[in-house]
Amino acid sequence: MTQPAVVNFENEPGAVEIREVGRPEIGDEDALLAVEAVSVCGSDLHQWKAMHSWPVNYPVILGHEFGGVIAELGKRVTGWKEGDRVVSETAAIIDPDNPMSRRGLYNLDPTRKGFGYGVDGAMTRFVRVPARCLHRIPEGLSFEKAALTEPCCVAFNAVVNQSEIKPGDRVAVLGPGPIGLLCAAIAKLWGAQVAVVGLESDSKRLRVAEMYGCEAIVGSPDEWAFAADGLGVDGVVDAAGVSQTLKIALQIVRPAGWISKVGWGPQPLGFSLDPLVQKAITLRGSFSHNWPIWERVLDLIGTGQLDLDPVIGGVWSLQEWHDAFESMHSGDIVKAVLKP
Repeated sequence: MTQPAVVNFENEPGAVEIREVGRPEIGDEDALLAVEAVSVCGSDLHQWKAMHSWPVNYPVILGHEFGGVIAELGKRVTGWKEGDRVVSETAAIIDPDNPMSRRGLYNLDPTRKGFGYGVDGAMTRFVRVPARCLHRIPEGLSFEKAALTEPCCVAFNAVVNQSEIKPGDRVAVLGPGPIGLLCAAIAKLWGAQVAVVGLESDSKRLRVAEMYGCEAIVGSPDEWAFAADGLGVDGVVDAAGVSQTLKIALQIVRPAGWISKVGWGPQPLGFSLDPLVQKAITLRGSFSHNWPIWERVLDLIGTGQLDLDPVIGGVWSLQEWHDAFESMHSGDIVKAVLKP
């Protein structure tokens, strides 16, 4: 039995197409999910354009932000039943004996491999998922919104776990991509005053920032950053995909402030880190997420406290994947959702 899938088949620009693939077989500790919705991530676009900086196990089915219905369970799986509505974490392969995994930080296990690059992802009809990755979708929450749990978890980790955010803080978010906008939304939930910084080409996404009650800034953030007392903002979330934004973050954050860096940037820095020392700035990287983050974020989404309506730009069929990718890549929308 075969099924259509969006496959990234080699490390060349545009090397993505619909292919017929075999329906996966599950192991004793796996679940087979009938995919109901899969959200497009910036990393999917980077692999499509061959602009990524991580190893990919070609050919691979794209898609790591997804939800669906359990269609089949491995014989050693307990606590779940066929028909349950679930979302899945991204850590498809981990070493349970790795010291990081034993601490519950399996997202930082160096051998971790995720859906959509290390193993086949969810841009298809059925996907195999380790049962340890599953979380229940709150009653009444649509699959389209549930599929965005993963990027919300990335943002939650960056803003809540890897920063020192407090109510009333002035926080600048650099980069109005999907993760940046979700970071801004979560910072607002935590009571911060938030500005989202982008370029002229980001105008549509910056309007989404305003929908979350944030200040939208095109170009230099200096005026907003130093407006309160001249010392700079309390914190910066660097969610841009270039290294140079870290220099901006170091310039605008106040002494004893914090920077949470969640955006990837493969370019060499090429600037001094002396401000990090001189201002005693706390700089933290933020990568991925783990089980307790997923549970907390699902509560926030399920109760409507974290509103995802502003970021969902449309729903496409699997066969329309190219239109969905183009809509995100052009900046016309923040997130596209595919319905297999």
